[in-house]
Amino acid sequence: MPAPAPAPPPSPLLPPAGEPFRVFVGYDPREHEAYEVCRRSLLRRSSIPLDVRPIRQAELRAAGLYTRARGPTESTEFSFTRFLTPYLAGYRGWALFVDCDFLYLADLAELLAAAVPPGSADAADRIAVACVKHEYQPAEATKMDGAIQTVYPRKNWSSMVLYNCAHPKNVAALTPEAVSTQTGAFLHRFAWLDGDEIGEVPFAWNFLVGHNRVNPADPATRPRAIHYTSGGPWFERYRDCEFADLWLKEAEELRAEKDKLKLLKDRDDADVKQEEEAAQEKGK
Repeated sequence: MPAPAPAPPPSPLLPPAGEPFRVFVGYDPREHEAYEVCRRSLLRRSSIPLDVRPIRQAELRAAGLYTRARGPTESTEFSFTRFLTPYLAGYRGWALFVDCDFLYLADLAELLAAAVPPGSADAADRIAVACVKHEYQPAEATKMDGAIQTVYPRKNWSSMVLYNCAHPKNVAALTPEAVSTQTGAFLHRFAWLDGDEIGEVPFAWNFLVGHNRVNPADPATRPRAIHYTSGGPWFERYRDCEFADLWLKEAEELRAEKDKLKLLKDRDDADVKQEEEAAQEKGK
């Protein structure tokens, strides 16, 4: 049996010892299963503790943190709420935002090491965000369940972003008021940052289905995180898309886990009820 692969070296993006790394996942009610599968894929492959939580627009509105009216080009409820990640993280440390239509195939610790290598603390302080810098021009006019497909510079850069939440420019620009009022161009193109403040990670960590390609001779092209950006197999239209089998397998395993937990709970409930009935009989 081959020896296990060595653990990736620690990244300066990691939080203090004992704290989990925070991951915020864009949430849309019509893609609930996609969120759950994304969350599971992150947690079960990570060698570091994670705190994975959804960004729910309804909760932000109820708390008065998001007031923006939904526009016709917003394909999901997290089109703009994603930019609240530094605020939700308390403008402290590093955190990841990711769309819910991702499937992670590798350890998140490897992503952190790729974004800012160990021993590069100066870079960790200097850059404000790190992402895959796609050059993406979608061919389809619609996506997902018929949502409008928009085209703009730096498209999909904001779909998975490592945020330096305490970076002064993020603190100044990404307030709840700004996220509710700034233009889409300003936010999705990272217009509050200079170019050298936007770090880069390999495209394999935001592998766009239907756009990026695997070169069998080049391991660096194998996806580390698959992004079903036009729509995943939870939509009937994309049931047979590339890499659908991987997502469906993860979803099936998740359902099996839920069924097992429900069976165990039902058994426990039945045992408690039986004990209560026996105690009542004994007390008569």
